[in-house]
Amino acid sequence: MRSQSASLAVELPFIAQMPWHHRRLAEHLARLECGSLQVQLGEFAPFTLRGSDPGPAASILVRRPGAILRRLFWRGDLGFAEAFMAGEWDSPNPAKLLELFARNRAALAASGSRHGIAQMLVGARHWLNRNTRRGSRRNIAAHYDLGNDFYAQWLDPSMTYSAAVFEPGDALVEAQQRKYRRMLNLINPAPGAHILEIGCGWGGFAEHAARLGYRVTGITLSAEQLAYARERIARAGLQDRVSLELRDYRDLDGEFDHIVSIEMFEAVGQAYWPGYFETLHARLRPGGRAALQVITIDEARFDAYATNPGGFIQTYIFPGGMLPTKRHLRDLAAGSGLSVGGEIAFGEDYADTLARWHCSFGRRTDWLEQHGYDARFRRMWRYYLAFCEAGFRAGQIDVVQTVLHRP
Repeated sequence: MRSQSASLAVELPFIAQMPWHHRRLAEHLARLECGSLQVQLGEFAPFTLRGSDPGPAASILVRRPGAILRRLFWRGDLGFAEAFMAGEWDSPNPAKLLELFARNRAALAASGSRHGIAQMLVGARHWLNRNTRRGSRRNIAAHYDLGNDFYAQWLDPSMTYSAAVFEPGDALVEAQQRKYRRMLNLINPAPGAHILEIGCGWGGFAEHAARLGYRVTGITLSAEQLAYARERIARAGLQDRVSLELRDYRDLDGEFDHIVSIEMFEAVGQAYWPGYFETLHARLRPGGRAALQVITIDEARFDAYATNPGGFIQTYIFPGGMLPTKRHLRDLAAGSGLSVGGEIAFGEDYADTLARWHCSFGRRTDWLEQHGYDARFRRMWRYYLAFCEAGFRAGQIDVVQTVLHRP
């Protein structure tokens, strides 16, 4: 059998004229099993690599092949993300490129590794970001306290930072309101019911529920979000129905008719998952229901993901975070005495949500520059939005709404 290098040289003979690091990177990318990739390495003419199976079509411009190879050796996938942040490669559609790589993950695995020392350092950082009470406040602030004006530039007018539920022709704000309605339908509250929201964000669900006549107690660990949400509720004249607090879920007391938590569980941390579900049980009145919206990771990927923490998302975006599988959610519910009443998965809707956020983010470059968000920061966030969209499109991650019942 011919080597990968020999095969590539036969199919694309001009590769042999390139410097070593150009050739080496081309050989790695040529491992594609599905889809196609147009590649431009530095000043050389573009060429196209094709897998034997159909798949996404993407393109990449590599400005510094040698630098990317070094990053791949020392930092693996994280190094590839950092290369984008540094401007060492680009793509007209980073989400499509990352989806292509995600669908070829097994074939491309040999194209990069994470050096043992680097892995230990990244893992140590993740351990230091564990979600103790103090650590949770610090981790949440690192992401959500970037500034309300920052998020307002690219979220929809409802300031909703979670997966929408789309119907054909929906604007994003309409799809977000449909998500709120579906969460309420899952708990099916009686008129005037008291709902606890764990992780209230900028107050979108609290306002929606309060306008329908429900009482809402919302908690957050973000001072910036709390200030915005309180002002929002005051402007709507709903202070008599909504109470918002800066509080850790572990410090709650009392019972509530129902609980809603929208994409907060991902920030809990694996060591604290059982305690979170114990809190759900303790805070629900008998007969009450909890509706959770949670991003999940594919079962087949979880062990490698959990035993090698400190990837791009955990390092740069959500320190201390960890995604569960769907099985984890069901097992944790059973272990805490809660029954699972249903589960709805809608990962493609999240991919569509992220694509719209990314488009909006790209239109706000001037504002971001003027307000001190430098090029590296902007590229980091573009990679984050594209990386997540790719994960949902490739089926590596999903998002579910699940309803739990306390007997």
